[in-house]
Parts: sequence; C-alpha cells; structure tokens
Amino acid sequence: MEKIKQDGSTNIAIPELSEEIAGLGEIALNLWWTWNPRGKGLFELLNPYLWKESGQNPIEMLKKIHKEELQNLCKNENFMREYRYVRALFKQYMNDKTVYSEEEPLPIAYFCAEYGLHHSIPIYSGGLGFLAGDILKESSDMGLPMVGIGFMYPEGYVRQVIGSDGWQNGANETIDKDTAPIERVLDKDGNHLTIQIPFIDPPVFATIWKINVGRVTLYLLDTDIDQNDPWDRQISSHLYTPDIHQRLRQQIVLGIGGYRVLEVLGVKYSILHLNEGHPAFALFERVRTLIENEKIGLEDALERVRTTSIFTTHTPLQAATDVYSFDMMSHYFGDYWKRLGMDKEQFMRFGLNPDAPQSGFNMTVFGLKMCDHINAVSKKHCEVTKEIWKNVFDQADTASVPIDYVTNGVHLPTWLGDELFEELDRALGENWSHMQAEPDLWLRIQDLSDHKIWNLHYIYKVRMVNFIRELVRRKWADEGIDPLVAMAEGVMLDPDILTIGFARRMTGYKRPDLILHDLDRLDRIINNFERPVQIIFAGKAHPSDNPGKKILQRIFKAAQDPRFRGRIAFVEDYGESLAKYLVRGCDVWLNNPVLPMEACGTSGIKASINGTLHCSSLDGWWPEGYNGENGWAFGGDVSNDEADAAALYDTIEQKIVPLYYTLDEQKRPGGWIRMMKEAMVSVSPVFSARRMMKDYLNKFYIPASRIVRNMEKTS
Repeated sequence: MEKIKQDGSTNIAIPELSEEIAGLGEIALNLWWTWNPRGKGLFELLNPYLWKESGQNPIEMLKKIHKEELQNLCKNENFMREYRYVRALFKQYMNDKTVYSEEEPLPIAYFCAEYGLHHSIPIYSGGLGFLAGDILKESSDMGLPMVGIGFMYPEGYVRQVIGSDGWQNGANETIDKDTAPIERVLDKDGNHLTIQIPFIDPPVFATIWKINVGRVTLYLLDTDIDQNDPWDRQISSHLYTPDIHQRLRQQIVLGIGGYRVLEVLGVKYSILHLNEGHPAFALFERVRTLIENEKIGLEDALERVRTTSIFTTHTPLQAATDVYSFDMMSHYFGDYWKRLGMDKEQFMRFGLNPDAPQSGFNMTVFGLKMCDHINAVSKKHCEVTKEIWKNVFDQADTASVPIDYVTNGVHLPTWLGDELFEELDRALGENWSHMQAEPDLWLRIQDLSDHKIWNLHYIYKVRMVNFIRELVRRKWADEGIDPLVAMAEGVMLDPDILTIGFARRMTGYKRPDLILHDLDRLDRIINNFERPVQIIFAGKAHPSDNPGKKILQRIFKAAQDPRFRGRIAFVEDYGESLAKYLVRGCDVWLNNPVLPMEACGTSGIKASINGTLHCSSLDGWWPEGYNGENGWAFGGDVSNDEADAAALYDTIEQKIVPLYYTLDEQKRPGGWIRMMKEAMVSVSPVFSARRMMKDYLNKFYIPASRIVRNMEKTS
C-alpha cells in the first residue's frame, strides 16, 4: 500500500505495518539509522538471519518478514521496549534544532554528481560521493539548513566482476526501487512530480525522488521515464557516462534541472555549494533567475552569485577536468546566453582556460570564475591547486591566488565500528559526538585498557576475514570457481597474521602495484616463517581505463601465484559495505600515490579513527595528520617507483613487522596498541566531518550569509 506523507511524498517499498510498530517504516525510510548503532540493532532484533541476508537493508527485510512474526514481536516486551526507546531517540533527533555556530547560516543548496550514503542506493562511484554523503549526514547532525541535489542513476554503477584471468569485467548494479530507502515526490494532483528541463530542445523531462538523510533532504532527478525519447532516457542512467555529448547533457540536467527542482518545490536557499564542476551550470541558471525574476542587471546578478556561491575542487590535474568544445556548447546554449544578456564570446569566456584557450569550455575554470569562495580539500592540495590555476586569476605569485582549503573529514558515526562507538560512549560520555571536534576530549582514549582496544580490533579482523571468505563461498556455490581463483580472492586469509590493506581506485597515479615492484623481496616479507604478512587489495578501475585494468590484473595474477600461499588477496566489487570491513579489520592501511596527485584520500582517515595504522607517502591529508607516532611515512618529495618501493619494504621490515610481533607479558603487542590509541586520539577530532563542516561554516557559509543579509538591507 502506498503511503502519502504530509510533505507530498510517497514510498512504494514499505509494507503496511500494524499501528504498534508503524514507526519502523518511518525509521527505515530515514538513513539516520545507518549511523546509529541502536537503530541498526533494532532492525537486527526483528530477525537476525533476514537482517544478514538482506545486506542490512531494513526495507528489504520488512518486505520479506512474515506478518505473524511481526505480530508476535508486538507482544515481545523486550523488543517493544527497545522499539519505543529507539523511536524516541529518532523523534528527539529530528526535532533538535542544534546549530554549531554563533551566527546561524542561511539555507544552503548542495549540488553533487554522486552521493555515497548506503549500499542499497548505488548512486556513488568513490571518494567524491562518500564525501558528499558525509557532508549531508554531518549537516543533519549539526542542524545546518541544507538541501542536496543529485541524480537517481536508475542503472546504478557498474559492479566489478573479476574473470579467472584477472581481467575486470562489468555488470550493471541497478537500483531496486522496491527495496531502496527512496520516495517519490508527488505533485498537487498526487502524481509523481515531473519537471521539464529548461532550454533543451527537444524537451527533456525528469521525475523527482527524495532521500531522507536525517534532517537533510536529498532530491534526485531521473530521466528514465516514458515522456523521454530513448536517447534522453539514458541521460541519468549511468554515473559519469563516457559519451561526451551525453555527459554534457547530463551536466545541463544536473545544474539547470537541479536548480529548477528547487524552484518547483519552493525550497528557499541563499547559498549555493558545488562539489566539483559537474553541476556548475546551476550558477548560470541562478544568474538567469535573478535577471528575469528580480529584474536586476547582468553585472549585479553575476556579483550576487559569485559572492554567495562556494566551489569545491578535487582534481590535482588540469587534464582531469571536463572540457566541452565550443561547437557543442553553442549547440545547447545558443539561445540560453541571450537570456543572460550575453553574446557568444562573453558566454564562452567564463569557461576559457588561459593555459589552453582553444581546448573548449572548461567546467572547473567556469566554477573558479563564477565563485568567490573556492576551496581545495587539503592543505597540500591547496598549494597544488593554486599553482595549476594561477593563470585563471592572472596571478604569477600563487600566494595571491584566492583559493583556500578545507581538509576533508569523515562522518565518525558512519565509519566507526558499532562496538567501538559504544565503547566511546562509555569512555568519553554519551554526548561525546557533540564535542567530537575538540582534541582534548579524545585524550581519554589513552585511559582505555590495552585489552579492550586489542580485543575490539581482533573482533573486527576476524569479522573481515569471515566476510571475505563468505564472499568466496557464495561465488563458488553460485558459479563454481577454480581453486586458484578462490585463493586469489581471499579464502586462505588468516586473522592472526599482520594484514596490510590497499583499497581505492585502480588507476596509474595511485600506484596500486607499487608493493609488487620486487616480488622476490616481497616473497621474503610475506613468507617469513616467524613473522608472516598478508596483503588485501580491493578497488575498481574505471570502465574505460585499460591501463588501470592491467594493473589490477597484475595484482590478481600475483594473488594466484602459489609461492605467496594465499597471503595476497584481491576482493572484488569494492564499495561501502566492504570498505567498512577493511578499514576496521586491517592492521595497516597503505597509500602510495604519485606525489602530489592525492587531493585528500579519506580512506586512511576512516582507517585511523578505528585504530588501523596508516602507512603512506606524504600526500593528501597525511602531511597534516602524520605526527611520527600515529603511523608511518615513506618516500621522498619526488615520486620514484624503485626508490619508493625500497622505502616501503624497509618500513615494513624494519618498523611495522617488529612492532606488530613484539608481545608484552600479556601476549599483546603493547607498542602497536599505543600507536593505535595515538592514531585515534590525533586523527578523530581533526579529520572529522564535524571539524570540516565548522570550517565550511566559518570560512564560507557565515561570510556568504552576511553578504546576503547586507544585500537584503540595502535592496
């Protein structure tokens, strides 16, 4: 039965529940439960087996559980007590008006091409999406007035399937709208809300969906509807489509169509925050609206948009930006620039890269020119970004380039293990999450017993190994696989062995195979009889990145090599669920990009907050985070594969392995545990999403809010 809510939305997935437990549906449809251990625990109480089999998806579980079982639970006093308590926590959270600033910012519209929120909603590719998801979650926790705009991607992303030869193949991972926590937004007549994307001919239409992320709403556009021609239906089908024409149309729909969604829904906002250049056309649409609706001149409209818009850039390379030919832009925007009161040359100048003026319209350059508030995502990335784009600002001296930085952070409640989260409640106090950005609070981690820290870590490690083995077992049961493939995918992993994890995108600049540089030396490290080591790899190559696929294949071949005895594993289809097992269960988290190509690299942060020690070259966030006692740094200021591989092997042999295998009187690695505590103490407050959002508040949101208020006073 469809349930229409007061805000006009409806969900097609939640089955009808009895009045006593009707709140289960409301909680299941709000991702709040995904970062609250009591919320997850409540759904597990319903049926532990179905909870596991559904991949911890409460909507799928509620659709499968028998009505008789639900009726019996209504009579179970223990379950009902927990249900009422969790529902009370949820209601209190939703009604809390907490804002962590002296001056409340004005509403913020956050645009991004992808969002990593939960594995039941595959609308993400990697780090950019998880950052966006964490920003929405933290904004909800802080009570910031934010609304998100993105794409539905009905065909989701490509699921990674590794053949027996180690070559990456793909299968579509579609969104199951019957079991995903998404809702249709309805129009005044009770129909699924459909909008027409302005200024595209022939017309393109999109339906609107919503996801509840705590107190923040994320609206998603979907062009896969009957009103559209087949070519147009595919605009939102896949994340980052390789077809350049379709990608431009996708970004027009995201930016201009996303802006239209907010207008139709009457969502009022004053600050526009763009996460990368994909949705940047929203800037021009905002200018057009000011000109046509508020009857102000072009220059005044541009100034208002610039002073109240934030642009976050992630790329450390000019070549990695989206660039469209001037002919393509003219085809789609020939009438549009007239609505802005511009001619073709004036319009194109906004995307003109002075370092490559003939290349076309550059979306990153466009964002840089149209926003006064610009940030890189780490201190080192800021230095690189200023150097790359200094000519856009006509500055020879990078110190004068108006680009700031907000180092990325991670949403602690999402990425901390549940048991560790509950232990922090006891050690730091139940209100620790409100103070999580205060470094002094985390000093109490040092008071936790070594036994407690090590026992929790070992639980996560065993859980990780069992999860990987179960993946192999299911693949063997479904398909039947060669024993060498089973070995390569982790069936022989041992939780008692020092475990190094490398999980991120499989592409050349990240050097996933650096540790395989000298296989003979690696053989001696891995197969040391008294102090063995095992390595777990995971990550996807972009579907069109054949060099990345070849690197992945090399890793898989090494994992199949009998001389490594199953101690190298490649786990396929890296995503949010697998990531949580790995960042909590590995002992060491490895990162070795070509300098200075790592903009930030939040997976190492997620590992460190769980006590997994980071070993990395000094790139991304690590130059800010490394203090000599919370992990390891290796390599020089300039990347060299041979020298860096040798330095990595030295670090493993001389520092990591001895520390891990040196046991104290209680048969625990006391020195290792001290480093685990130091990692948690030093990384958790400084690289939390709470600190990140406070930086956005102080550097951008509040100053932009003051500008808007001053404009309102003088208008």
